[in-house]
Amino acid sequence: MIRVLGCSGSIAARCHTTSFLLDDDILIDAGTGVGELRLDELARINHILISHSHLDHILSIPLLADSVIKLRMGGGGPTALQPVHVHALPETLQALRDHLFNGVIWPDFTRLPSVQHPILVFHELAVGDVLSFPARGALPERVVHVLPAAHTVPAVGFGVETPLGWWVFTGDTGPNPELWDVLAGQKIAQLVIETAFGDEEAYLAEISGHLSPQTLAQELLLLDGEVSVYITHPKPGEVPAVLSQIRALDTRHVIEPLREGQRFHSPVVDRRQM
Repeated sequence: MIRVLGCSGSIAARCHTTSFLLDDDILIDAGTGVGELRLDELARINHILISHSHLDHILSIPLLADSVIKLRMGGGGPTALQPVHVHALPETLQALRDHLFNGVIWPDFTRLPSVQHPILVFHELAVGDVLSFPARGALPERVVHVLPAAHTVPAVGFGVETPLGWWVFTGDTGPNPELWDVLAGQKIAQLVIETAFGDEEAYLAEISGHLSPQTLAQELLLLDGEVSVYITHPKPGEVPAVLSQIRALDTRHVIEPLREGQRFHSPVVDRRQM
């Protein structure tokens, strides 16, 4: 199951920035939506997949680490600590080290409570990688593909395997022909794609590496077949206008706004049964 914790381009009441919870132990991005989780839910998170280094996608990582460190020791002290694994591009991990976990903005939780037993462990990924997260309890193996994105900083998207096809999250991206090359011929269950600005601000979308309705419509022409499309990342208060513009340009696909609290219930592929 994939649960939408946040899908807004900025914050306001009941508007949280990008984060998804895969089953109960994997975060995809870590925006303000992570704050919707209870403390016990936070403590179950073992992996965080980060699309890129911008604040609206990473700002809950340091707060989550601070919140769960004691619980993940389980009363056994630092040597018993179960770390949270953060997966991102090398450039993204370096940005986290330089600008966030630097002892000035926030303590370096890649070295705390000790260098030998930190709460956060960083792992590099690359476009084209296929990440496998092992079965745990009733949860089967989870398989996630790292997809190309085209943004103002190094960025990726993610594709989660399900029996109905891939659940695809593009991450923040402008026009991105490489993505459609990767997805060509692939069965897609749902496509979560950003449209950060309306067409009246298309110039802002272009210079900031985002999509507007016009450029989204051109991108969707490259998508094979009819796909359920969910729009993420509009600014608070702008969702109705952006959706109206998109639907006026694309009548081929079922296009809906992504909503906080929304759940995609298709179970992930259980490879133990294959």
